[in-house]
Amino acid sequence: MEKEIYFHVGTGKTGTTFLQYRVFPKFKGIYYIQRTKYKKSKGIINKTNYDRYLLSREFDQQLEDEVRWFSADFPDTTPIIVFRRHDSYIASQFRRFVKNGFRGSFTDFFDLENDSGYFKKKDLDYFSQIKILEKYFTKKPIVLFYEDLRDNPVKFTQNLADAIGATFDPDSINWDKKHASYSEKQLKYIQKAGKYINLLKRRHSKNPFVHFVVKLLREGVRYSILYTAKLLPEPKEKPLIPKEELKKVREYYSEDWEKCKEYVKNT
Repeated sequence: MEKEIYFHVGTGKTGTTFLQYRVFPKFKGIYYIQRTKYKKSKGIINKTNYDRYLLSREFDQQLEDEVRWFSADFPDTTPIIVFRRHDSYIASQFRRFVKNGFRGSFTDFFDLENDSGYFKKKDLDYFSQIKILEKYFTKKPIVLFYEDLRDNPVKFTQNLADAIGATFDPDSINWDKKHASYSEKQLKYIQKAGKYINLLKRRHSKNPFVHFVVKLLREGVRYSILYTAKLLPEPKEKPLIPKEELKKVREYYSEDWEKCKEYVKNT
């Protein structure tokens, strides 16, 4: 029996966690492989006999490597990808990295002029990501937009469920926002603290217990700073993300954004 497989490949800051924990587990008529079981997904599919499978994992810069790995065994998979307008996407990624200890400026993180940032220009080339999915899978990608999820999550979810042959009860899903973003003031203070304390997420030891303890302490310091910042005066520094930089990003990728929207219209 041929199995239908749908693979949601993220990407980050496009509602992925919301879909993985609030929406996908509520889908009926399809077997959902939770993100924590992604590395075991091939074995799960091979050893079980469901008609349809849905697996989900968040990818950004590692997208092609992971797609290549999975498609080697299941090339007839239908990939699902969600895009967020480029300027909004990179701004949200930067805020997340700052919250997690990134010490540099926005241009240290994403540099359109010299392409020397942590994220490279190719990492925001969405149409190339569609082509990667077409290259490794025989089924045409399902391309969705974060803005649709944000503006009308029920309609977005219904459209996705219809596309993969699933059903769901809207009343069974918690549609509230998972968490509010941290304010610019909080993020500025966490950056200040990062000059003196290394808050970067990283593995400190191969010993699981030592790693857990250090991680616990680091997270305690991080969230203490974030919440204490609410009580402190507004820092005098320049904006965390200059508006002119985001405008440049939006203009630079405007053609790519239109190509993605046109792709959806023609599929």
